[in-house]
Amino acid sequence: MNFAQAEFVVFLCVVLVVTWTMGASSRRLRNGFLLAASYYFYAYWDYRFCGLLLISTLVDYYVARRMFSCASPRRRRAWLIVSLAVNLGMLGFFKYFNFFLDTARPLIESLGGHAGNLNVILPVGISFFTFQTLSYTIDVYRGKLRPTSSLLDFALYVAFFPQLVAGPIVRAASLLPQLAVVPPFRYRMMYGGFQQLLRGAVKKVLIADRLAETVDVVFAGVEIYSSVSVWIAVIAYAGQIYYDFSGYSDMAIGIAKMLGYRFPVNFRHPYLATSMSDFWRRWHITLSTWLRDYLYISLGGSRGSTRSTQRNLMITMTLGGLWHGAAVTYVLWGLWHGLALVSERYRRFTSRFPLVIRWSFVMLVVLMGWVLFRSPDWTTATLVYQRLWMPWYLTPTGETVRILWLPPLTLLMIAIMVIEHAAWMTRLRRCMRLPIGAWYSGVVTAIMIWSLLLYAPRGFRPFVYFQF
Repeated sequence: MNFAQAEFVVFLCVVLVVTWTMGASSRRLRNGFLLAASYYFYAYWDYRFCGLLLISTLVDYYVARRMFSCASPRRRRAWLIVSLAVNLGMLGFFKYFNFFLDTARPLIESLGGHAGNLNVILPVGISFFTFQTLSYTIDVYRGKLRPTSSLLDFALYVAFFPQLVAGPIVRAASLLPQLAVVPPFRYRMMYGGFQQLLRGAVKKVLIADRLAETVDVVFAGVEIYSSVSVWIAVIAYAGQIYYDFSGYSDMAIGIAKMLGYRFPVNFRHPYLATSMSDFWRRWHITLSTWLRDYLYISLGGSRGSTRSTQRNLMITMTLGGLWHGAAVTYVLWGLWHGLALVSERYRRFTSRFPLVIRWSFVMLVVLMGWVLFRSPDWTTATLVYQRLWMPWYLTPTGETVRILWLPPLTLLMIAIMVIEHAAWMTRLRRCMRLPIGAWYSGVVTAIMIWSLLLYAPRGFRPFVYFQF
């Protein structure tokens, strides 16, 4: 079930009506219903994967309570290892088994062995709920969080359907206290949640999916397009992945808000960044802070020498790239961003040039990284890079280009992205939230709904981050 499907609209309406008619005196009944609805939502994809969700929930609930009751640091560490082994073991098997097997295949075959492939299906959202439950056990281990005594609340924290499939990655310290009480109904919160849900749907359906049409065509036949068309496709992909993922995050945050809960912000207009560190403070914030708090700091952070700090940055970003997918291109994408962060940190690039130059440099680095992220393999990425930096009228083989494609709808969407980012730096950002009582809010809301019904592309296009 997908946020952009009609079935989900029916599902959400039923959940909202039942949840808010239960009243404020039945917290356990409310949480139990939300848990059942969340498991139904996940089972809609494939009921077999509900077992993984249940295993992760039971293991981490028990491990956290055992760690909290242990006085011995050694035993506490042993329980933490159990949580890491179970969660990362499931993630590694389902997401990376065939990747590492393919990497080791030449060595195995050179030794006379035979390496076949297992038909392993990637469970939807496993990367997100794995990191979410791990943050809970690690926080309990570090003494930053008391384990909850309610298995029901913890199970709902892990499986809560708005963020289950593609985030944001919500920390237990933020969500568990909210689940321990029944939130009061607030009209402003319901209205704000609906507006955020609607904005997310517009981002996904009307902008991201339209941009994807051009991106898919050009990346499928890079060699026949002019460099101008390839540049348009790369910029379009930057818009596609931003509006697709930030659209999902807005919808998840909006749905949670309509149910009375608050999720953390996941995007803050990353294409306004003037440094790479600023970009990662704006892009997929819940993942970047997770990597910082549980990986980078655990490796030593910036507490050691310059060389060790550089190493920690590179390891963190490389593993962050690998988290996105079991492919060489994702690893190279992580390495690319790691190198950019290291260079920026120690070359002090950001303090030498005017703001517009720094912004242009960041955008160039980000766009070159998106080529790796979007390309299905290194061969395609190489063709794209060649095409980008060749004269517009030639192909990589030196032949005259026959296709100079300037799709008007894609150019319009790119212009909308630029205008929307620019407007966010002005006082218009408050108007863009469509506050209650403003004369234009109802008009804009009606236009958004009408546009979704009338101009949505045909067919169903999954969210980009569902594959991770």
